[in-house]
Amino acid sequence: MLVLFSLMYLICYLDRGIISVAQPEISAAFGLTLGQMGLVLAAFTWAYALGQVPVGWLGDRLGPKKVLSALLTWTSSAAMLTGAAPGMGTLFAARFLLGVGEAGAFPVASRGMQLWFAPSERGRIQGITHFFSRFAVAITPLAAGGLMLAYGWRTMFFAFGAIGFLWVLVFVVFYRERPEDHPHVNRAELVQIRGIGADGRMKILSASRQQTPWARILTSSNMWWISLGYCCFFFGTNFYLTWYPTYLREHRGISVAALGFWGSIPLIAGMIGDVVGGYLSDLILKTTGRAKLARRAIAAPGFLLAGAFVIPAAMVADANTSIVCLALSFFFLEWVIGPAWAVPMDVGGRFSGTVTGVMNMAGALAASFTAIVYGSLFGRGYWVAPFLVSAAVMALGAIVWMFLIDPERSVVEAR
Repeated sequence: MLVLFSLMYLICYLDRGIISVAQPEISAAFGLTLGQMGLVLAAFTWAYALGQVPVGWLGDRLGPKKVLSALLTWTSSAAMLTGAAPGMGTLFAARFLLGVGEAGAFPVASRGMQLWFAPSERGRIQGITHFFSRFAVAITPLAAGGLMLAYGWRTMFFAFGAIGFLWVLVFVVFYRERPEDHPHVNRAELVQIRGIGADGRMKILSASRQQTPWARILTSSNMWWISLGYCCFFFGTNFYLTWYPTYLREHRGISVAALGFWGSIPLIAGMIGDVVGGYLSDLILKTTGRAKLARRAIAAPGFLLAGAFVIPAAMVADANTSIVCLALSFFFLEWVIGPAWAVPMDVGGRFSGTVTGVMNMAGALAASFTAIVYGSLFGRGYWVAPFLVSAAVMALGAIVWMFLIDPERSVVEAR
């Protein structure tokens, strides 16, 4: 199950990230300015944000198997349409449709992971799956760049889009909705996943559907703080998914041929940060039994250190030093991903898909401003200012996580 979820994360990030490699070529083909390209990039995040809550809710209602199969089919089709776009309008539409297809994929997957993994494994599991999403970003400059140089940017979208269809076939054959439904899961494993109730018996997962407590979720102050914390995270990370290759090529003078190596260094650092942060958070939880300490102790320092390194990354003159600083910044920022995605599972109960969708919607809306802010300032020749904005956002994220987010307070149950 973990392999299936990890591959899904990888495929989604390949489909959304390959456009970053071909931005100069696409802009030249359609006569786009950097500001117009920023709007094209924002189209994905707007659609992605709008679809989070309804699709996350569908995952809670219909189950991950049906919803994820439909989403990946849609996503792969939209990625191919991007390669067929004849102009800015259709390019914008294709990116918007891609965002619709990917919307809710991660919240629904989180619901699946909640069904399959114990609470003390959630930070690590989220770290591993997001490791694969960052791995996709890391290999994109090399894999997509090679395809683009050999066959053109349109072929690149066709090739990567086709991968998702293969995943859907495998997922439909092997995935089971609950561990209880899998023939190779024994009672001891179920006890480990479900836990033991106060009566000494294994907790039973009810198959009955319940009405989603929308009022409690949307009026919970804890839900709002969780969403704000993820806004800060997504704003910082989205630079690496949209403008990072263009920044290296147009400001730091990195060639397309060298982009595969130099462009991957911060992303590899981020991948390591995913696993380390999730593992440390779960280790603290197992040791202390305190979810608040386990999640906060990783996320807050991660934000602070990420902001501390992003400032010199923008201000130093040497390209190699800048890349090293970006790598350190992204490593610590990715510490946050395990706790950030474990918390909705901790506080969302059987409605974790919906709760995660609310969080991810807020984050995606914040991420859309990354594409616009960076694009507008880069287009005016301001290559340092966007990073100072990111540093301030990361400082806000540290404050929210340290003092306001409570991983031990449910957002779906009355207190």
